[in-house]
Amino acid sequence: MTTMTETSARFREFKMPDVGEGLTEAEILKWFVQPGDTVTDGQVVCEVETAKAAVELPIPFDGVVHELRFPEGTTVDVGQVIIAIDVAPGSGDAPAPAAAAPVQEPAAVPEAEAEPKGRTPVLVGYGVAESSTKRRPRKGASAAPEAAAVAAAVQAELNGHAAPAAPAAAVPAQGGRPLAKPPVRKLAKDLGIDLATVVPTGKDGIITREDVHAAAAPAAAPAAAPAPVPAVAAPAVAEAPAVVSDFARETRIPVKGVRKAIAQAMVGSAFTAPHVTEFITVDVTRTMKLVAELKEDKDMAGVRVNPLLVIAKALLVAIKRNPEVNAAWDEANQEIVQKHYVNLGIAAATPRGLIVPNIKDAHDKTLPQLAAALGELVTTARDGKTSPAAMAGGTVTITNVGVFGVDTGTPILNSGESAILAVGAIKLQPWVHKGKVKPRQVTTLALSFDHRLVDGELGSKVLADVAAILEQPKRLITWA
Repeated sequence: MTTMTETSARFREFKMPDVGEGLTEAEILKWFVQPGDTVTDGQVVCEVETAKAAVELPIPFDGVVHELRFPEGTTVDVGQVIIAIDVAPGSGDAPAPAAAAPVQEPAAVPEAEAEPKGRTPVLVGYGVAESSTKRRPRKGASAAPEAAAVAAAVQAELNGHAAPAAPAAAVPAQGGRPLAKPPVRKLAKDLGIDLATVVPTGKDGIITREDVHAAAAPAAAPAAAPAPVPAVAAPAVAEAPAVVSDFARETRIPVKGVRKAIAQAMVGSAFTAPHVTEFITVDVTRTMKLVAELKEDKDMAGVRVNPLLVIAKALLVAIKRNPEVNAAWDEANQEIVQKHYVNLGIAAATPRGLIVPNIKDAHDKTLPQLAAALGELVTTARDGKTSPAAMAGGTVTITNVGVFGVDTGTPILNSGESAILAVGAIKLQPWVHKGKVKPRQVTTLALSFDHRLVDGELGSKVLADVAAILEQPKRLITWA
């Protein structure tokens, strides 16, 4: 029998790290390895989502994957072991690993439930039991074929298809596993749906999100008869359309990850910092001409040039002229912290929600450097690769609501920051220019600021300076 010392020396455990600033938990989005795979120091083994971003985790040592402790979609506390690595493979018999949560699920459970090898399911936020190396029984694998046929017929009707010709369409091959992408598996888990009973409508038999939602509708009806019903009983659902319709009209989504962080930050900011928002409408025709010229400038080759670049530079110049606006409120020490650097935040809409990464020391960057930093920031955000460090330490933020065709808004301060500038859509509008009404490129700016830090006069000066620069871009030179 292997002793505890020998096991400890042979197997190394990798714990969920704190990938951000004081984060307490993270959700496992995807495993890139499975038991038996060889890994090397620095190899990415999984992707996790924290309250701030999605982050890839590298393993810090070489070996062979012995066990994955949690399935995809599980929220794990920082400090809990998520993977075990055999660092000395081939040196003797190793204890049987637990089944990799996302794969290799056993096909039946009656015997497994009776044997001591059964594994207690891991609950979100609880961690694994002492016997984490035991095999977990597969939930719902012993369901009767008749029940699967009923579920298949009902779901086919909901999807607008005829009932399947054979019940086998609803049940994967023996020993097989339903085909579905990780987000779909997570959705099924949240809704309590066994993928083995879902009829796939996707290409090559892949289960889609719509399949899971359709399967959830009949599952939610408590009036379903316990006795087996012929497959043609699907029309019975039509007799009580209100039940299915009512369920389908609402979807409940767990609040976690980035969305949870956004909610907490917005509530905290809105009810902590007294917001004031000021507006100004400005003719940016000359700025748009400058943008067009910069696109042809050889010094700007290889970087993206757009109005946001000039607006960002204008805000940095305005902050330089009014440095008191770049500050933070320290409630604990009852101090105003004046900052002599600008970490410029750019609000970015991503598939995971709103995030605000920032450009470190933006005040020191030249226009080409600022353009390159903006391009990298946007690309990284859209790819979902923004790190928590990239979102920490911001001082002021720009949110470009104009990309959605919106004129302006009243933005909420990013937590811990003093001001946020909202940029509206740039549109051709009638404008008095040199005594005549002409079509000009016009936009509306909105500046929200923390009234504990920024008085109305200071906030007005900052907003007026940004507008003046955008109206006459040559001020980027004369005021810099």
